[in-house]
Amino acid sequence: MDKKRQLIFRGAAILIILAIAAVMFVIGRGHTIYFDNKTAEYDGKKYESFYKVAVIKDKEKVAKLADDERGMADLMGQTLSVTLEITDEKGADPHSAKVSMPIPYSLDGIVINIPELMAGLPAEAYMTEFVPVATSEDEEEEEVVIDEFEITDDM
Repeated sequence: MDKKRQLIFRGAAILIILAIAAVMFVIGRGHTIYFDNKTAEYDGKKYESFYKVAVIKDKEKVAKLADDERGMADLMGQTLSVTLEITDEKGADPHSAKVSMPIPYSLDGIVINIPELMAGLPAEAYMTEFVPVATSEDEEEEEVVIDEFEITDDM
């Protein structure tokens, strides 16, 4: 009876640890969210960028975007909840919009196009995966200086 009881406690302990690990995987997953205030085209229609957009998360301004700019914020968890303060054109009063959306588990770097999001388009229109682009400077090889004070025979 004592070995059976010990086996039950060990099994329960393992199940509790697995449950905690599953919960931590969901709530502790980090994402980098990029916000684009850029003109975009979807399904043959053009969505113009805004004059200014401020992205506010937890009462803190995490990005301030002018026309054709990108900003970023880090997110823990699987739900993005931000407030967007949007100024449509120069001199206009800003208006606010609260945005809350699930973030896919498979994506770590996500680009959200704000004009397409505010137009009410589906997620596949405004949400894409961030893919870094290599620049020509990265591809060029740099000259390696081994010893800049090397003694030569000329001395």
